[in-house]
Amino acid sequence: MATDIKETVHAVEAAAVMRLFPARPRLLALGEPTHGEDTLLRLRNELFGQLVEQEGYRTITIESDCMAGLVVDDYVTTGTGTLDEVMEHGFSHGWGSFAGNRELVRRMRAYNDGRPASERLRFAGFDGPLEITGAASPRQALTALHDYLSTRVDAGLLPCTGETLDRLLGADDRWTDPAAMMDPAQSVGQSAEASQLRLLADDLVALLDTQTPHLITETPRDDWDRARLYGRTATGLLRYHHWMADTSPARMTRLVGVRDQMMAHNLLAVAARGPALVHAHNSHLQREKSTMQMWEGSVEWWSAGALVSARLGEEYAFVATALGTIRHQGVDTPPPDTVEGLLYTLPEDRCVIDAARLATALGDTRPAPRVSPWFGYSPLDPAHLADSDGIVFVKDVPQS
Repeated sequence: MATDIKETVHAVEAAAVMRLFPARPRLLALGEPTHGEDTLLRLRNELFGQLVEQEGYRTITIESDCMAGLVVDDYVTTGTGTLDEVMEHGFSHGWGSFAGNRELVRRMRAYNDGRPASERLRFAGFDGPLEITGAASPRQALTALHDYLSTRVDAGLLPCTGETLDRLLGADDRWTDPAAMMDPAQSVGQSAEASQLRLLADDLVALLDTQTPHLITETPRDDWDRARLYGRTATGLLRYHHWMADTSPARMTRLVGVRDQMMAHNLLAVAARGPALVHAHNSHLQREKSTMQMWEGSVEWWSAGALVSARLGEEYAFVATALGTIRHQGVDTPPPDTVEGLLYTLPEDRCVIDAARLATALGDTRPAPRVSPWFGYSPLDPAHLADSDGIVFVKDVPQS
């Protein structure tokens, strides 16, 4: 069996990854089983650089706040701001502190310097403005959408004034109160004001849509794209806040589902612009249902990858990352009867494996699920082998 597995193994290079697919995917999703390890971020950066040079990719999008990501895109495309400012304000989840992300932004800015707009690399966050402890106020997205429309369409077509939005939104800390995640009664998401804001947001998005022929001829296409992002984010946040106030047993399932729906809509918008590398947790990119144990019990939902794959078909590709050890987090040598254990016997420190061929090589052998001793690492689910187009295996992850 080891010989059969060995025949599926290649170096982690763009050419080897692209051989996994019948044609160049519009979205090439590279998953990771844990966050914040610079070994994985540097591998992602190297792969993106090769995809740019060899395959014509021009965009990378990561699991970070889509609104904050506009700060990064402005910097890498035009040099707006400083690198320190961008790393502080352009990422969510604290990921601006990771050396691998800083190196990615620095390289993209250096690549773009002096190039025409059509050849520049683009950056996008595709997560909503969400954290595990709660969600942002919809103010930024709603007011940005209203501002865009108010300067470009007849005032009589607007469903409300900016002052009305401001009054209904109230203080932002009403929306961001972390107590609302654990106690639905603390959420304003089903208040009369929030319900009215959902209707107004829907009307603003509809107005943006109905005025598209005018807007795309009168303003730069990037401005219209951003307005659509504002609309998606505003309606998604208001929907998320609505379900934060829910008291039914389905509350957490709805919340994680809304988050990945927001991710999926952002990914489809990125795909419309051209081929892109996507980087996020495996659970957000896989084609099978995702599961997670929460304080309210186990939840399962269709991930962003599953939603996008259903829309794009073969234009969506998913390569999961699996790891051998993360010893500084207590993740030691994997048991030999797991997928990671089988791959750990290979001599390569890192490699790409054709998932379908690996499944064939395993035959009737059913690898055991690996149990992680650390909550921050999610082992590969052997039942999802057929769900992946490929696997990137990294033998040992040293401390960053």
